[in-house]
Amino acid sequence: QVQLVESGGGLVQPGGSLRLSCAASGNIGSIYAMGWYRRVPGKQRELVASITAGGTTNYKTSVKGRFTISGDNAKNTVYLQMNSLKPEDTAVYYCQIQGERVRLGDYWGQGTQVTVSS
Repeated sequence: QVQLVESGGGLVQPGGSLRLSCAASGNIGSIYAMGWYRRVPGKQRELVASITAGGTTNYKTSVKGRFTISGDNAKNTVYLQMNSLKPEDTAVYYCQIQGERVRLGDYWGQGTQVTVSS
């Protein structure tokens, strides 16, 4: 009943920037929080950044100062601005949403591939 569609990934040089977007649709209800996860093949999925409906943000230590999460609750959309990208940031990035009628982990999108390489 809920769809998550990530976009904006691609191939970028170290030090470059990308802006990821995720549009959510379906029976969500009021939004409580949104976030971004990433996964490298063979490794566990990890939380990169999150933002509450009130604007409180949280970041994985290794991306602090480089990544910025933002959201547009009216559009059910979350963004991740990624600057000063490093090869270690290479992964498939997924968005998540928590709302009145949806819990974290209930649904997953296809993800968007980010590759940082020279």
